[in-house]
Amino acid sequence: MNGPRERGRPGGADAADRALDDAVALANGPATARPGSRQPSTDPLVVALGHEPAGAGPAQARTRARQRPDAVAWPEARRLARRVGRRLDPRALPLGEDLLGMALARSLTALTDLPSFDSSAMDGWAVAGSGPWRLKGQVLAGQQRSADALLGGHAVRIATGAVLPPGTTAVLRSEHGSTQLRTDGEWLHVLASHSAPRAGQEIRRKGQECRGGEELLPAGAVVTPAVLGLAAAAGYDELTVTMRPRVEILVLGDELLDQGPPRAGRVRDALGPMLPSWLRGLGAEVTSVRRLVDDAGTLHAAVAASTADLVVTTGGTASGPVDHVHPVLAQLGATLLVDGVAVRPGHPMLLAQLPAGGLLAGLPGNPLAAVSGVLTLVDPVLRTLAGRPAPAPYAAPLTANVPGHPVDTRLVPVVFDDESAARPLHFTGPAMLRGLAAADGMAVIPPGGARAGQETAVLDTGALAPAWGSGA
Repeated sequence: MNGPRERGRPGGADAADRALDDAVALANGPATARPGSRQPSTDPLVVALGHEPAGAGPAQARTRARQRPDAVAWPEARRLARRVGRRLDPRALPLGEDLLGMALARSLTALTDLPSFDSSAMDGWAVAGSGPWRLKGQVLAGQQRSADALLGGHAVRIATGAVLPPGTTAVLRSEHGSTQLRTDGEWLHVLASHSAPRAGQEIRRKGQECRGGEELLPAGAVVTPAVLGLAAAAGYDELTVTMRPRVEILVLGDELLDQGPPRAGRVRDALGPMLPSWLRGLGAEVTSVRRLVDDAGTLHAAVAASTADLVVTTGGTASGPVDHVHPVLAQLGATLLVDGVAVRPGHPMLLAQLPAGGLLAGLPGNPLAAVSGVLTLVDPVLRTLAGRPAPAPYAAPLTANVPGHPVDTRLVPVVFDDESAARPLHFTGPAMLRGLAAADGMAVIPPGGARAGQETAVLDTGALAPAWGSGA
C-alpha cells in the first residue's frame, strides 16, 4: 500500500513546526472559500500543501471562541503543547543499542575523510596501465605495511577494502580476469568476454562519502540502527544525545478490568496495554504504568510523588462525580495550560504545569478519545522534551465525504489506497478502537466536514514505530 504525498518543510525547526501546524490547520477553515480571502503565496500552509487551501482565518477562530469559550482551537493546543516544555539535558553516551530512539543533541560531523584512504571496491587485481599485466604479490584488507608502488604494466592481487598501491589506475574484478604462468612469471589477462577496466573503475576514492568536518546528520536526528552504523564507521565511540523524557502513566477508573471479557457493567482496560509502547515509539521512557481507583486522595498522592518529566492520566478529566483530575490539580497548585480542546473525539483533555516543574497531560478515558489526546498534546510535548523535530506534513485527498462537527476539528482514522488517497474508516466513536487498529493515519477534518476529493492533512500516529522510536 502506498503512503501519502510528503511535502517539504521550510528551513529551520520553528518554521518546520509552523508548516506542520499550518498544514493541519485545514481543520480551521470552512469547506468553501470566501470571495477575496486568498492566502499569500508565502503562507506556510501553501508551502506545505502545495496549493491555496479553502479560506480560513481569524474570523473562524473568533467564531469558535464565542461558541466554545472553554475550548482551545486544535492547532493552537498543539502549538501550546510544543512550547511549554524545555528540551532535556544532553549527555554523551557510549555507542550502542541504548541510544536507539534518542535524538542527537548536536550534529554528527565527520571526524575524518570517508573513506580515509583510496581502497579497492572489489576482490580482484589492482592494475597500472594497460594489460596484460605482470603479477607481483598481493595486498590484503587491514594490512599494516604500505604496498610497493605499481609500475605501468604491473598488477597485484587485492582484497576488497585493501589500500590501493600507489600508481594503481583501476581494479579488475576477479571474475573478469585470468592468470597465466609463463617462464617469465605470472601474467594477468582480461577475459575475452569482458572489456579492459576504465581508469578509476572499482576504486573507492578517499573522501568519496564525506570530507572531515562535513555534517553527516543534523541535531535532532533520531538514532536508528543505521545511524549507529554510520557513527561507528565515522569513528565515534559515543554520541551526545538528548535524554528520553521519563513518563509515568496513571490509568484511572473503578470500572476497568485487567483480564477477561467485559462483564457486569465493567470494561477491559485498553489504555494500560496500548499507551506504554505507543509512547515509547514517540521517544519516551515509560517508567511505570499504574492503575488507580477513582479516589481524589489516591490521585493526589500519586501525582505529588511523581518525578517524571510528564505524567499522563487517562480518565477523570470531565466534570462527572468521580472525575478528580481538575480538583487535584487545583489542590496541588498546578497551572492549567490547556483545559479542553475543540476536537472530536477527545474534547475534555488538558495539559498542566506541575509545581515541581513536570507536566501532566490529562487524557479522556475513552480509548479513541485518549489517542486524540496523544496526537494533540502528548506527542508535541514529547518531541520538545526529547529534542525531536516535527515530521513533515502529509496531504492526501479523501475518497469519500466525511461529516464534520459544526465548530470542532475531527480526527478520523484512514487508510491509504494505491493512489495515495485517504479512505475514511468506520467505527470511529470515542470508545472504539476497531477503526484505529486498521488505520494508516488520522485525517484532519475541518468543522462542517470534508468532501470526497478534498485534500486534507493526515497525521502519522506513530503507533507503528518500533520500541526505540521512528521520528515520523
